[in-house]
Amino acid sequence: MRNMDVCIDKLMECQPLNDIEVWHLCESAREALRKDANVHQVTSPVTIVGDIHGQFHDLLELFRIGGRAPQTNYLFMGDYVDRGYYSVECVSLVVLLKVRHPARVTILRGNHESRQITQVYGFYDECVRKYGNATVWKLFTDLFDYLPLAAVVDERMFCPHGGLSPSLDTIDQILALERAHEVPHEGPICDLMWSDPDDRQGWGISPRGAGYTFGHDISEKFNSENGFEFIARAHQLVMEGFNWFHNERLVTIFSAPNYCYRCGNMAAIMEVNEGLCLNFVQFEPAPRRGGDSGLGIEIEVSPQTPDYFL
Repeated sequence: MRNMDVCIDKLMECQPLNDIEVWHLCESAREALRKDANVHQVTSPVTIVGDIHGQFHDLLELFRIGGRAPQTNYLFMGDYVDRGYYSVECVSLVVLLKVRHPARVTILRGNHESRQITQVYGFYDECVRKYGNATVWKLFTDLFDYLPLAAVVDERMFCPHGGLSPSLDTIDQILALERAHEVPHEGPICDLMWSDPDDRQGWGISPRGAGYTFGHDISEKFNSENGFEFIARAHQLVMEGFNWFHNERLVTIFSAPNYCYRCGNMAAIMEVNEGLCLNFVQFEPAPRRGGDSGLGIEIEVSPQTPDYFL
Protein backbone atom coordinates (compact mmCIF):
# COMPACT_ATOMS: atom_id res chain seq x y z
CA MET A 1 0.00 0.00 0.00
CA ARG A 2 1.43 3.35 -1.06
CA ASN A 3 1.28 6.66 0.80
CA MET A 4 0.63 5.04 4.17
CA ASP A 5 1.85 8.08 6.09
CA VAL A 6 -0.49 10.31 4.07
CA CYS A 7 -3.38 7.99 4.91
CA ILE A 8 -2.43 8.00 8.60
CA ASP A 9 -2.40 11.81 8.63
CA LYS A 10 -5.78 11.82 6.88
CA LEU A 11 -7.28 9.47 9.47
CA MET A 12 -5.81 11.42 12.36
CA GLU A 13 -8.00 14.29 11.12
CA CYS A 14 -11.01 11.95 11.33
CA GLN A 15 -11.33 11.76 7.55
CA PRO A 16 -12.26 8.25 6.43
CA LEU A 17 -10.31 6.53 3.67
CA ASN A 18 -12.07 6.13 0.36
CA ASP A 19 -13.16 2.67 -0.72
CA ILE A 20 -10.14 2.14 -3.00
CA GLU A 21 -7.78 3.04 -0.16
CA VAL A 22 -9.64 0.62 2.14
CA TRP A 23 -9.28 -2.15 -0.45
CA HIS A 24 -5.51 -1.60 -0.68
CA LEU A 25 -5.26 -1.40 3.11
CA CYS A 26 -7.10 -4.69 3.65
CA GLU A 27 -5.02 -6.44 0.97
CA SER A 28 -1.79 -5.28 2.63
CA ALA A 29 -3.07 -6.11 6.11
CA ARG A 30 -4.12 -9.62 5.13
CA GLU A 31 -0.62 -10.37 3.88
CA ALA A 32 0.89 -8.99 7.10
CA LEU A 33 -1.52 -10.89 9.36
CA ARG A 34 -0.99 -14.19 7.56
CA LYS A 35 2.53 -14.15 9.01
CA ASP A 36 1.27 -13.88 12.58
CA ALA A 37 0.65 -17.05 14.54
CA ASN A 38 -2.61 -17.60 16.42
CA VAL A 39 -0.74 -16.43 19.52
CA HIS A 40 1.53 -13.50 18.70
CA GLN A 41 4.74 -13.12 20.70
CA VAL A 42 5.29 -9.56 21.96
CA THR A 43 8.34 -8.12 23.67
CA SER A 44 8.24 -5.32 26.23
CA PRO A 45 8.14 -2.38 26.44
CA VAL A 46 4.58 -2.32 25.11
CA THR A 47 1.37 -0.46 25.87
CA ILE A 48 -1.72 -2.68 26.06
CA VAL A 49 -5.09 -1.32 24.94
CA GLY A 50 -8.56 -2.67 25.66
CA ASP A 51 -11.87 -2.05 23.87
CA ILE A 52 -12.10 1.08 21.68
CA HIS A 53 -15.57 0.62 20.16
CA GLY A 54 -15.59 3.32 17.51
CA GLN A 55 -14.84 6.22 19.88
CA PHE A 56 -12.32 7.87 17.58
CA HIS A 57 -11.69 11.10 19.47
CA ASP A 58 -10.98 9.03 22.57
CA LEU A 59 -8.54 6.93 20.53
CA LEU A 60 -6.72 10.15 19.62
CA GLU A 61 -6.70 11.05 23.31
CA LEU A 62 -5.18 7.65 24.02
CA PHE A 63 -2.38 8.36 21.53
CA ARG A 64 -1.88 11.83 23.00
CA ILE A 65 -1.38 10.30 26.45
CA GLY A 66 0.40 7.08 25.54
CA GLY A 67 2.38 8.26 22.52
CA ARG A 68 2.07 7.41 18.84
CA ALA A 69 3.48 4.40 17.07
CA PRO A 70 6.27 3.66 16.35
CA GLN A 71 7.65 5.66 19.28
CA THR A 72 5.33 3.57 21.48
CA ASN A 73 4.79 -0.15 20.89
CA TYR A 74 1.13 -1.14 21.06
CA LEU A 75 -0.87 -4.29 21.66
CA PHE A 76 -4.54 -3.75 20.83
CA MET A 77 -6.77 -6.50 22.25
CA GLY A 78 -9.74 -6.11 19.92
CA ASP A 79 -13.21 -4.54 19.72
CA TYR A 80 -12.31 -1.63 17.46
CA VAL A 81 -15.82 -1.30 16.05
CA ASP A 82 -19.50 -1.02 17.03
CA ARG A 83 -21.43 1.23 19.43
CA GLY A 84 -19.34 4.38 18.81
CA TYR A 85 -19.90 6.80 15.93
CA TYR A 86 -16.51 6.33 14.22
CA SER A 87 -15.90 2.60 13.83
CA VAL A 88 -14.70 3.10 10.25
CA GLU A 89 -12.03 5.59 11.29
CA CYS A 90 -10.97 3.57 14.36
CA VAL A 91 -10.50 0.25 12.62
CA SER A 92 -8.90 1.89 9.58
CA LEU A 93 -6.32 3.66 11.74
CA VAL A 94 -5.48 0.67 13.93
CA VAL A 95 -5.10 -1.64 10.91
CA LEU A 96 -3.07 0.96 9.04
CA LEU A 97 -0.71 1.34 11.99
CA LYS A 98 -0.24 -2.44 11.99
CA VAL A 99 0.64 -2.41 8.28
CA ARG A 100 2.92 0.62 8.59
CA HIS A 101 4.72 -0.61 11.75
CA PRO A 102 4.31 -4.40 11.83
CA ALA A 103 7.08 -4.93 14.40
CA ARG A 104 5.70 -2.22 16.69
CA VAL A 105 1.93 -2.78 16.56
CA THR A 106 0.00 -5.97 17.34
CA ILE A 107 -3.75 -6.23 16.77
CA LEU A 108 -5.94 -9.06 18.05
CA ARG A 109 -9.47 -10.17 17.30
CA GLY A 110 -12.30 -9.28 19.65
CA ASN A 111 -15.81 -10.66 19.76
CA HIS A 112 -17.05 -7.61 17.80
CA GLU A 113 -14.68 -8.34 14.91
CA SER A 114 -17.36 -10.58 13.45
CA ARG A 115 -19.89 -10.42 10.63
CA GLN A 116 -22.87 -11.30 12.80
CA ILE A 117 -22.14 -8.90 15.68
CA THR A 118 -21.28 -5.94 13.44
CA GLN A 119 -24.61 -6.25 11.62
CA VAL A 120 -26.38 -5.69 14.94
CA TYR A 121 -24.26 -3.16 16.84
CA GLY A 122 -23.46 -0.47 14.32
CA PHE A 123 -20.44 -1.09 12.10
CA TYR A 124 -22.43 -2.42 9.15
CA ASP A 125 -24.88 0.48 9.23
CA GLU A 126 -22.05 3.00 9.57
CA CYS A 127 -20.27 1.58 6.51
CA VAL A 128 -23.44 1.77 4.43
CA ARG A 129 -24.10 5.33 5.62
CA LYS A 130 -20.57 6.57 4.91
CA TYR A 131 -19.87 4.67 1.67
CA GLY A 132 -23.33 4.08 0.21
CA ASN A 133 -22.96 0.28 0.19
CA ALA A 134 -21.61 -2.62 2.25
CA THR A 135 -18.35 -3.15 0.33
CA VAL A 136 -16.09 -1.62 3.00
CA TRP A 137 -17.87 -3.62 5.71
CA LYS A 138 -17.20 -6.82 3.75
CA LEU A 139 -13.54 -5.93 3.20
CA PHE A 140 -12.96 -5.41 6.91
CA THR A 141 -14.99 -8.36 8.13
CA ASP A 142 -13.15 -10.64 5.69
CA LEU A 143 -9.90 -9.24 7.10
CA PHE A 144 -11.01 -9.92 10.68
CA ASP A 145 -10.77 -13.66 9.98
CA TYR A 146 -6.96 -13.30 9.88
CA LEU A 147 -6.51 -11.47 13.18
CA PRO A 148 -4.54 -13.40 15.83
CA LEU A 149 -6.52 -14.92 18.70
CA ALA A 150 -4.21 -13.86 21.54
CA ALA A 151 -0.75 -12.58 22.40
CA VAL A 152 1.94 -13.41 24.94
CA VAL A 153 4.17 -10.67 26.39
CA ASP A 154 7.72 -11.66 27.34
CA GLU A 155 6.52 -15.29 27.67
CA ARG A 156 5.02 -14.30 31.05
CA MET A 157 1.67 -12.64 30.34
CA PHE A 158 -1.25 -14.12 28.36
CA CYS A 159 -3.44 -11.63 26.49
CA PRO A 160 -6.71 -12.79 24.90
CA HIS A 161 -9.60 -10.46 24.16
CA GLY A 162 -12.04 -12.25 26.45
CA GLY A 163 -10.83 -15.16 28.51
CA LEU A 164 -10.11 -18.86 28.82
CA SER A 165 -11.74 -22.00 27.45
CA PRO A 166 -12.43 -25.42 28.96
CA SER A 167 -11.16 -26.82 25.66
CA LEU A 168 -7.74 -25.16 25.92
CA ASP A 169 -5.14 -26.03 28.55
CA THR A 170 -1.97 -24.96 26.73
CA ILE A 171 -0.73 -22.35 24.26
CA ASP A 172 0.18 -25.15 21.84
CA GLN A 173 -3.52 -26.04 21.61
CA ILE A 174 -4.35 -22.45 20.66
CA LEU A 175 -1.56 -22.44 18.07
CA ALA A 176 -3.08 -25.54 16.47
CA LEU A 177 -6.51 -23.94 15.87
CA GLU A 178 -7.68 -22.95 12.38
CA ARG A 179 -8.60 -19.27 12.82
CA ALA A 180 -9.35 -18.03 9.30
CA HIS A 181 -13.13 -18.02 9.51
CA GLU A 182 -16.02 -16.30 11.25
CA VAL A 183 -16.05 -16.52 15.06
CA PRO A 184 -18.18 -19.63 15.75
CA HIS A 185 -21.10 -19.71 18.18
CA GLU A 186 -19.25 -22.14 20.46
CA GLY A 187 -15.92 -23.83 20.88
CA PRO A 188 -12.42 -22.67 21.83
CA ILE A 189 -12.17 -19.65 19.50
CA CYS A 190 -15.56 -18.43 20.68
CA ASP A 191 -14.44 -18.86 24.30
CA LEU A 192 -11.26 -16.82 23.79
CA MET A 193 -13.41 -13.97 22.44
CA TRP A 194 -16.33 -14.15 24.90
CA SER A 195 -15.42 -15.62 28.31
CA ASP A 196 -15.24 -13.57 31.53
CA PRO A 197 -13.64 -14.02 34.97
CA ASP A 198 -15.97 -14.70 37.88
CA ASP A 199 -15.83 -14.76 41.68
CA ARG A 200 -17.11 -18.32 41.69
CA GLN A 201 -14.71 -21.21 41.20
CA GLY A 202 -14.71 -23.46 38.17
CA TRP A 203 -16.53 -22.97 34.90
CA GLY A 204 -19.97 -21.38 34.69
CA ILE A 205 -22.61 -20.47 32.14
CA SER A 206 -22.01 -16.99 30.74
CA PRO A 207 -24.86 -14.46 30.90
CA ARG A 208 -23.69 -13.25 27.48
CA GLY A 209 -24.96 -16.41 25.83
CA ALA A 210 -21.48 -17.27 24.49
CA GLY A 211 -18.26 -18.38 26.14
CA TYR A 212 -18.02 -19.20 29.85
CA THR A 213 -17.32 -17.64 33.20
CA PHE A 214 -14.22 -18.95 34.96
CA GLY A 215 -12.98 -18.74 38.55
CA HIS A 216 -9.60 -17.97 40.07
CA ASP A 217 -8.81 -21.69 40.24
CA ILE A 218 -9.07 -21.87 36.45
CA SER A 219 -6.82 -18.81 35.98
CA GLU A 220 -4.24 -20.17 38.42
CA LYS A 221 -4.14 -23.57 36.72
CA PHE A 222 -3.78 -22.07 33.23
CA ASN A 223 -1.05 -19.66 34.35
CA SER A 224 0.82 -22.39 36.19
CA GLU A 225 0.71 -24.89 33.32
CA ASN A 226 1.91 -22.31 30.79
CA GLY A 227 4.46 -20.44 32.88
CA PHE A 228 2.53 -17.17 33.01
CA GLU A 229 2.43 -14.73 35.89
CA PHE A 230 -0.98 -13.34 35.01
CA ILE A 231 -3.58 -12.72 32.32
CA ALA A 232 -4.39 -9.33 30.77
CA ARG A 233 -7.66 -9.10 28.85
CA ALA A 234 -10.32 -6.61 27.69
CA HIS A 235 -13.97 -7.31 26.82
CA GLN A 236 -15.64 -6.01 30.00
CA LEU A 237 -16.60 -2.50 31.03
CA VAL A 238 -14.85 -1.59 34.30
CA MET A 239 -15.61 1.81 35.76
CA GLU A 240 -12.01 2.77 36.61
CA GLY A 241 -10.63 1.64 33.25
CA PHE A 242 -8.83 -1.35 34.76
CA ASN A 243 -9.65 -3.86 37.46
CA TRP A 244 -7.77 -6.74 39.05
CA PHE A 245 -9.44 -10.12 39.57
CA HIS A 246 -8.43 -13.54 40.85
CA ASN A 247 -5.94 -12.47 43.54
CA GLU A 248 -4.24 -10.12 41.07
CA ARG A 249 -3.58 -12.89 38.59
CA LEU A 250 -5.92 -11.38 35.98
CA VAL A 251 -6.52 -7.77 34.97
CA THR A 252 -9.23 -6.31 32.75
CA ILE A 253 -8.36 -3.23 30.68
CA PHE A 254 -11.06 -1.09 29.07
CA SER A 255 -10.01 1.82 26.85
CA ALA A 256 -13.31 3.45 25.81
CA PRO A 257 -14.05 6.29 28.30
CA ASN A 258 -17.70 7.18 28.92
CA TYR A 259 -18.63 4.04 26.97
CA CYS A 260 -21.51 4.53 24.53
CA TYR A 261 -21.20 8.24 25.40
CA ARG A 262 -23.24 7.73 28.56
CA CYS A 263 -21.67 5.24 30.99
CA GLY A 264 -19.47 7.69 32.88
CA ASN A 265 -16.50 5.31 33.17
CA MET A 266 -12.81 6.11 33.07
CA ALA A 267 -10.60 4.41 30.48
CA ALA A 268 -7.12 3.01 30.91
CA ILE A 269 -4.10 1.64 29.09
CA MET A 270 -1.44 -0.58 30.67
CA GLU A 271 2.23 0.20 30.05
CA VAL A 272 4.42 -2.88 30.40
CA ASN A 273 8.15 -2.25 30.86
CA GLU A 274 11.04 -4.65 31.03
CA GLY A 275 10.79 -6.98 33.98
CA LEU A 276 7.00 -6.91 33.68
CA CYS A 277 6.75 -3.62 35.58
CA LEU A 278 3.23 -2.28 35.08
CA ASN A 279 1.94 1.28 34.93
CA PHE A 280 -1.77 1.95 34.46
CA VAL A 281 -2.65 5.27 32.84
CA GLN A 282 -6.27 6.35 33.25
CA PHE A 283 -7.90 8.94 31.03
CA GLU A 284 -11.24 10.65 30.54
CA PRO A 285 -13.14 11.31 27.29
CA ALA A 286 -11.57 13.71 24.82
CA PRO A 287 -13.19 17.18 24.84
CA ARG A 288 -15.97 17.57 22.29
CA ARG A 289 -17.30 20.85 21.04
CA GLY A 290 -20.73 21.67 22.34
CA GLY A 291 -20.68 18.52 24.49
CA ASP A 292 -21.77 16.26 21.66
CA SER A 293 -20.30 13.74 19.30
CA GLY A 294 -20.00 16.04 16.32
CA LEU A 295 -23.10 14.41 14.87
CA GLY A 296 -25.61 16.54 16.72
CA ILE A 297 -26.26 13.78 19.24
CA GLU A 298 -26.38 14.66 22.90
CA ILE A 299 -24.02 12.73 25.17
CA GLU A 300 -25.18 11.64 28.59
CA VAL A 301 -22.87 10.92 31.50
CA SER A 302 -24.10 8.59 34.21
CA PRO A 303 -22.15 8.15 37.47
CA GLN A 304 -23.70 4.74 38.02
CA THR A 305 -22.53 1.40 36.74
CA PRO A 306 -24.68 0.61 33.67
CA ASP A 307 -26.57 -2.55 32.90
CA TYR A 308 -24.67 -5.49 31.45
CA PHE A 309 -23.30 -4.82 27.98
CA LEU A 310 -22.48 -7.23 25.20
